[in-house]
Parts: sequence; structure tokens; C-alpha cells
Amino acid sequence: MNGIHSVILAVSGFLYQPWLVPLILIAGGIYFTIRTRLMQARMFAETIRVVAEKPKTENGISSFGALMVSTASRVGTGNIIGVATAVISGGPGAIFWMWVTAFIGGSSAFVESTLAQVYKRRNKDGSSYGGPAYYMRDGLHARWLGVVFSVLIICTYAVGYNMLAAYNLQSTFAAFSFYGKNTPKIIGVVLALLFGLIIIGGAKRLTNVTKVLVPVMGISYVLVSLIVIFMNYGNIPHMFGSIFRNAFDFKAIFGGFTGSCIMFGLKRGLYSNEAGMGSAPNAAATADVSHPVKQGLVQMLSVFIDTLLICTATAFMCMSTNVSAAKFLAADGTADAAGYVQSSIASTLGAFGPVFIAISMSLFAFTTLIGNYSYCEGCLHFILNRDMSAGGLLVFRLIATVLVFIGSVASAGLVWDTADMMQGLMVVTNMPTILILGGTSVKCLNDYQRQKKEGKNPHFLAASIGLKDHTDFWNGED
Repeated sequence: MNGIHSVILAVSGFLYQPWLVPLILIAGGIYFTIRTRLMQARMFAETIRVVAEKPKTENGISSFGALMVSTASRVGTGNIIGVATAVISGGPGAIFWMWVTAFIGGSSAFVESTLAQVYKRRNKDGSSYGGPAYYMRDGLHARWLGVVFSVLIICTYAVGYNMLAAYNLQSTFAAFSFYGKNTPKIIGVVLALLFGLIIIGGAKRLTNVTKVLVPVMGISYVLVSLIVIFMNYGNIPHMFGSIFRNAFDFKAIFGGFTGSCIMFGLKRGLYSNEAGMGSAPNAAATADVSHPVKQGLVQMLSVFIDTLLICTATAFMCMSTNVSAAKFLAADGTADAAGYVQSSIASTLGAFGPVFIAISMSLFAFTTLIGNYSYCEGCLHFILNRDMSAGGLLVFRLIATVLVFIGSVASAGLVWDTADMMQGLMVVTNMPTILILGGTSVKCLNDYQRQKKEGKNPHFLAASIGLKDHTDFWNGED
């Protein structure tokens, strides 16, 4: 395991050099923000309107349903443990750079999800599926790249992210007196069993579960965070001061960029909101909408919900208290993020705080696990170019279930570094692709705005933007 971890560290260290993943994400996000004329701000009201629309057909998945599946993956343990890790290891300024990543990443999320809608494919029952592998194949005419990306998604979500979610969940219970040597194993068994029961139930059950759990847990968590912040209102000016002072301490940042607030803000922001990685487009492609831009707008909203709302709630809840983040950074650089969150909320709400965090983490982790897995079976279909046999699919699901258990008993360094490496590989594959194909999303946006000005409910036709690539939808036959 030490040898494997060393290789993972080496690859991850290379990927997060300033000129690779950070440059691709930030430069790409800025480019799309300019190309779309700051659509994150000027079309925000339209985004709220679109998310409430019903699907075109009676049995179709609504924009809101697809949003909840992608948000189930985005909104998870990263919103609690990931944010706390960023503050401990990168300093309070990491929160500012997390905000920046989310804002400019909103445009990248719009572009990739709009592309997924344009190139989505039709199931026999009339529903749709798709994602980056399909716009790589049909837009770039590079099926091999779609296969590579599909493998990366499976490795990232079934292995990296799901192992990390399981580890983060069990680490939260370390604050309780009953936590012992075998506790991670017990939690791992229970979590793996629940996970296995859900994924065998299929995608429809997944959508039903996440549509209920995601809004409830998100709203509850934000409300409790606001109570903690309000009860520590006297510390708020100092909190904001520390965020901005640390964020613009460029001498410290460029003196050690790898461990700087910018890098931790970018890494943990990416882990949390996934903008530009190419994960959410898999969910976006399932939505039944009249125009691709509608789902692009909705997926952009998911990034804002995740980072600007829930991640910020965690950061402010912890940093508004008198608990010092520095006390939770070990000499070897390991961050006790769960301990920091638990101590922060306990300092204000007493014994109720750690219990609430444990419950929140359980719900966050569970929806993260099933949201992550939802991306994997579609990728298997793309790799094989056919449906997997029932026996083969059962084996795959069992392996995914076992990995959840392994994550709960693995070391913190291994699971975090594996997730960082895999998400970095997804970025360097997906971002260049959407930079090449992004003009199609911009044309779609222009077509959408033209129809809105004409007083219409926008309906898309591929011919209206001169798209000649093959599409199963958007040909006037729907």
C-alpha cells in the first residue's frame, strides 16, 4: 500500500503544478465567463425559473430531478470535511479562492452540461442518456478519448470519491466515546449494505431517493450553520478579515504554492463542486427539456448551491467560533477536519452539535455514494458499446460495494490523495475537450436568448445553429 500511495502522490504532485490543473481550470473558466458574457450573473433569475419547469413528456426526468442527482454527487462530505481540511491546511484564504473557483467554474459547468444535452442519446423507451464520452465521440469524433474518460469516471467515483466519502463519514464518529478500533469496520459494513441495496434498486429509485434527501439535508444543515454563526456574531468581522488577508498574502502563497490557500481552495472547491470535471453532464443528459441551455443553466445552479451556499455555511460555522483551526493540523501535515468541525459546533451548541454533524455526514455521505455511482454504469455501457450482462453488472455492483467498505478502513492520506489524483486526470481530459467544443454551447445560448426576446418558450433545433454532427434529439422529430 505504501508503494501504491507513493505513485499516487507523484502523479498528483505533477497534476497540481500551477501550469497544469490550476491553469486549465481557472483559465478555462475565465474564458467561458467572457464568451458567455458573464452569464452566471446576468442569467441567474432565468436559472431559478427554468429549474421549476416540468419535463416535456409525462415519464421524463425533470430538470429538477437531474439537478438533484448531480447535486447528490456534489453536495456531500466535501462540503463539511473538505472545507474544514482546506481551512486547516491552506488557511482561511482558501475559502475566498473556493468562491472564485465556483463562480468562474459556473460557466464551465454550463458549457459541459449544455454539450451533454446537445449530444445526448435516446433509450428505447424514449428517455435519454449521455455525458462527456458522447460529446467526445460525436463532437470530436474520438471514441477512444470517450473510452479513456469513461474509465477515469469509474475510477474516480466508484473508487476515489466513494472510498473518500466512506472514510469521511466514519471519521466523524471519532468524537464520540464509543468510537474504538473496530468502529470504522462496523460503520463500513452498515454503509456498504445500505449502498448495495440502493444501487441494485436501479436509477429510478436513485432519483426518487435523492429528490427527497438532498433538499432536506441541505436546508437543515444551512439553518443550523446560520444559528451557530448568529450566536457568534461578534467574531464575524474578524472572520472576514482573516479570509481576505490570507487570500491576498501573495508572498506566502508563491513561497509555497503547493500548500497555499489558492491550491487548497482549488482542490477542495473542485472536489466539492466538480465544475469542469465532466461528471455532472452525465446527469444533465438525462433531463427532458425543450432546449439544451435550460439544463446548462440548471447545472450551473448546482455549483452555486454546493459551494457558495453549503461550503460557505461550513466555513463560516467553523471560523465564527473561537476554536483554532491550527490545533487540528498534525506535525506530518495531516488535518483532523472532522475534529475541527465537531469542536467548532460543540463550542456553541454543546452535545447537540456533534450529534447533528454525525447525522448530516451520514446523509451527505449516503447521497454522495449513490450519486457518484449513478455515473458509472452509463460509462460501462459506453466502454463495452452494449449493455452489460446481468451477471457482469451484479459483479460490478458488488465490487463497488466492497470499495465503500475499504474506504471506511483506509488511511486518510491514501483516500484523499487518490481522489485528488483522479479528479485531476478528469480535468485534463474534459476541459480541453469543452474548450474545443464550447462554441456549440455559446451558439445554443445565443439561440436561447434570441427566442426569449421573441417571447417564445425556447425549443432547440440542431439546424438552427448549423450543427451537422449526429444527434438523436433536436432534429424536429421530437
